[in-house]
Amino acid sequence: MRSKKSEFMQMVDSKLAGNADLARRVEAALTEMRVEQDLAAEREKLGITQTELAHRMGVTQSRVAGLESGRGKNLELRTYVRWVTALGGQPILGYTVNGHRRLATAKH
Repeated sequence: MRSKKSEFMQMVDSKLAGNADLARRVEAALTEMRVEQDLAAEREKLGITQTELAHRMGVTQSRVAGLESGRGKNLELRTYVRWVTALGGQPILGYTVNGHRRLATAKH
């Protein structure tokens, strides 16, 4: 059962429906926040402290805290690659053009 949207959310939906550029910018910001939240959750699941992750990435603990909180703007690709690699993962970059989806793994 879906709950009824609040008046505020109805207003937001109306604004986004009427402004494609704003809708794209909002979606990009939300996607970036999801990436940061997912990586923070993965760090916690692995039992790695922010200090240890910072050491692995070659940054300060406060920088990791800022990344995880979403305070930073425009997560850079090199930061994403270092972050994922420091967690023991393999970064993947993808795109879709004219309906054709392509994925590539980062080489380090």
